[in-house]
Amino acid sequence: MQEKDSVSLYFVQAALYGLRGQPERIEAVLAEAGIPEEQLTDSSTRVAATAFAKLWLAVARELDDEFLGHDSHGMPTGSFALICRGLIQATSLGQALRQCLSGLRLFLRDIQGSLSVRGDRAVITVQNKRDDPYVRCIAEETFLTVVLGLLCWLAGRRIPIDRSQFRHPRPAHGDDHLFWGPNLTYEAMQTEIEFDASYLDLPVVQDQASLKEFLRTSPQWLIVRFSNREGLSNQVYKQLRHCRYEQWPTLAEMAEERGLSIASFRRQLQREGFSFQELKDEVRKTTAFECLRNTDLSIVAIAEKAGFREASAFHRAFKQWTGESPGHYRSKWQGNA
Repeated sequence: MQEKDSVSLYFVQAALYGLRGQPERIEAVLAEAGIPEEQLTDSSTRVAATAFAKLWLAVARELDDEFLGHDSHGMPTGSFALICRGLIQATSLGQALRQCLSGLRLFLRDIQGSLSVRGDRAVITVQNKRDDPYVRCIAEETFLTVVLGLLCWLAGRRIPIDRSQFRHPRPAHGDDHLFWGPNLTYEAMQTEIEFDASYLDLPVVQDQASLKEFLRTSPQWLIVRFSNREGLSNQVYKQLRHCRYEQWPTLAEMAEERGLSIASFRRQLQREGFSFQELKDEVRKTTAFECLRNTDLSIVAIAEKAGFREASAFHRAFKQWTGESPGHYRSKWQGNA
């Protein structure tokens, strides 16, 4: 993990939630993590990911809860490792995912997840009994971050999310398309995420040796990949979003702009869970979804804005992303809205 990796203050405050009203204990864990207490008063502050990883571990030890107090029962120290040891024995990602959700259900009482397969789509649905809206938001994002982080690690690759919806309003840290995907909705009827069911057939590529290293570095691994909202992948994503498709710079041009070799540029993106092509695809998807939701542009015009030379190619790609046509998606979205 590089020192430039950082997370929003939102995640620091969320990690400290279980110690609320206990200033001496909060002071102790912040000191252990090397985070000055005065930083908590500035909402624009970003905290080094190394420091946040230490804070995560310090709070977990202090509470004896690896879910950081976001569930009424919680996960005693060692729970996460126990679940992971069973997962590396699974023969497929689908079997591992079901075991993961079952394992979490043994410890957590308020928040639980279930997997269903709807045609060629896999859907993880979250049930949450917490009443406090703030805690609901933290608990659901933490739960899904852990589950999806484990899935990506077990498969040895990123699992793209095609659709995400949350019951809670948009959180203070902002809308993160790079993790939850471009087809993202808040204040929905229930919380669920959807991805291509074919990923459930992937083999589990991790073993006992790689598990040992993963358990040693798991807070950092999850933080860098899923909470570092100012990493290189996010910079590339934003740059592509703010120029027309036909003006997109090449990988070599982007690397040169940042004083990096092409190999270093690729390695850094890979470290954050992306390839350059995947980021370009994410931007095209985001453009398509935003135009279908928020504009009256024709399907042909939207296809052009998203970088498709022919509307028929856009139709095929969109159906692959969502299982439905762009027109049907727009009608359904406008009806729900």
